[in-house]
Amino acid sequence: MSEENIATGSFEEVMIEDGFYVLKIQNNDAHIQKVSKEIDSTFIQFHFCLKGNGKFIFNEGRYALEVTEENSLLLYNTQLDLPLNLELNPNSWMVSVIMTIRKFHSLFSKEADYIPFLSEDNKEKKYYTQEKLTPSIAVILSQIMNYNLHPSIKELYIKGKIYELISLYFNKGEGSDVEQCPFLVDEENVKRIRNAKEIIIARMAEPPTLVELSEEIGLSLKKLKEGFKQIYGDTVYAFLFDYKMDYARKMLETNQHNVNEVGLKVGYSTASHFIAAFKKKYGTTPKKYLMSLANG
Repeated sequence: MSEENIATGSFEEVMIEDGFYVLKIQNNDAHIQKVSKEIDSTFIQFHFCLKGNGKFIFNEGRYALEVTEENSLLLYNTQLDLPLNLELNPNSWMVSVIMTIRKFHSLFSKEADYIPFLSEDNKEKKYYTQEKLTPSIAVILSQIMNYNLHPSIKELYIKGKIYELISLYFNKGEGSDVEQCPFLVDEENVKRIRNAKEIIIARMAEPPTLVELSEEIGLSLKKLKEGFKQIYGDTVYAFLFDYKMDYARKMLETNQHNVNEVGLKVGYSTASHFIAAFKKKYGTTPKKYLMSLANG
């Protein structure tokens, strides 16, 4: 797993295996971010826009494809390199799955005719398609972007989720949009839960109570608790705690804020309370954490 920073954007790259990787691209800034990566004609590309929207630029700006919130774009062209040139709008999230066509064929070798562009007639042609995300796919994308796991198993977790994502993407049979949990069949409920997550992040210093949050998103308290756990794998406040500690850690790493300032930013009125919370999460104090970075 690696993070790559470029002139006007950044993305996290997770290697699944040789010729198969994932890009988690987030623009939480107020400006358009440009992300570029060389991708040649031996690869097939899946781009999933979970939030906001972005534009893929081709042929030196002469052609563009826009992908809007909760839509996907599949790109496949054996005759032409399709380098990634993405302009991601503010407050937008994209998950991109890139794999070699050889690897992709191996996943469906016995079912090649089931996938339109893998059929004998189409295998040498270009194939672009845009589709609306199903609620089940939106849930998996949220889990890929927001997981609460020990670092040692993150790559394994993402690998499993990516295989699940590709499976659901091509599951066009009857009932393909039905989750095991009946609650998640309702796309509106999924949107409300995701809205709840956005609300607690935006107001992390003074988050609403669960009752206030359930009223704000228009879901019962029971459905809020069950749905949030189902989508994000944790309770509302456990998720928020992890988010705040991660946010605080990144603030500290800039060396532009002292411990008091960081603590206040994430909702702790005293430095001692923040230090105790940080130590609970990371097993060390903020000061010792920064010292370890400086020495390492």
